[in-house]
Parts: sequence; structure tokens; C-alpha cells
Amino acid sequence: MNHPLPSAATRTDLASHEFLTFALGEEEYGVEILKVQEIRGYDAVTRLPDAPDYIKGVINLRGIIVPVIDMRLKFRLAKAEYNALTVMIVLNVADRVVGMVVDSVSDVVQLGGEQIRDVPELGATIDRQFLTGIGTLDERMLILIDIEKLMTDADMGLVAKAA
Repeated sequence: MNHPLPSAATRTDLASHEFLTFALGEEEYGVEILKVQEIRGYDAVTRLPDAPDYIKGVINLRGIIVPVIDMRLKFRLAKAEYNALTVMIVLNVADRVVGMVVDSVSDVVQLGGEQIRDVPELGATIDRQFLTGIGTLDERMLILIDIEKLMTDADMGLVAKAA
């Protein structure tokens, strides 16, 4: 059986995956650790005119202009107060460096295939197409984000379409 993208139900035979976990409000999320370039404190950004509200602006990161996404606004959650715990996760997706602002970073966890479940059918505020599954770790539930798919979505406008 050769499946290009196995569902969570068939992931039990796959090797474990590492995820960087972060918080947005009361919920915990995870992104593939291999997409993470660095974690840094939140700095001021240069706001771009006419950008969607979830695009906070851009920063100059060692000579690279990096768009910064506020994940609370992208996921239509309550607006966060930026404080000393607010962090920016710098990602490398589709050969592009992108920053995402989250409330806090928790840790790196390893999940085996049997710990990743399919996303249930819900009328949720988050578009399910950007979720890879729900990770279960002891009493914790992690919402696993397909960060590549989210950041390259046409609505984000961050990555040019392939010719």
C-alpha cells in the first residue's frame, strides 16, 4: 500500500516526529521542529500599509526582510496583549523565512504515530485544512499545524505562486 499522505489512523507505523509546542490563549499547538529556524523575543515590527490585520509587519533579521504573522489574529482568537513572554518563532517554509508571534513557547515533544489522531469534524474557527492532527501526550492535547500549508496559502500572500 503506497499512500502519499497517510491519515492519522495509519500513522502508527511511521517514525516519531518532533514538534515545537507553543501556546495561544488556553490552547497548545505544535509545529514540526524541522521548520523552526529560531525562537526570539518579540521586537517592534515595521507595519506595512494595507496589509491584513494578522500580518503585523516586517522585521530585518540579519539582512533578511521577514514578514511577521500574529497567530492569534490569523486564527481569529482574542487579541493578545504583548508582554515579556510573547515570542516570535522564526520559520523556514517554502524557502522563505517567516516569523509568527505566539503567546509563549512550551517545549519540544516527540510524538509517535499512535499519539497523532485525525482532526475531528467540527465547526471550528480554525480552518481544518491547516491542521495535520491532534497530538496526545499524557494529559496534554496539541493542535498540530501544517505550517507549510498555512504559510503558503494564497490568502496569506507570503509566497509567490509557482510558475
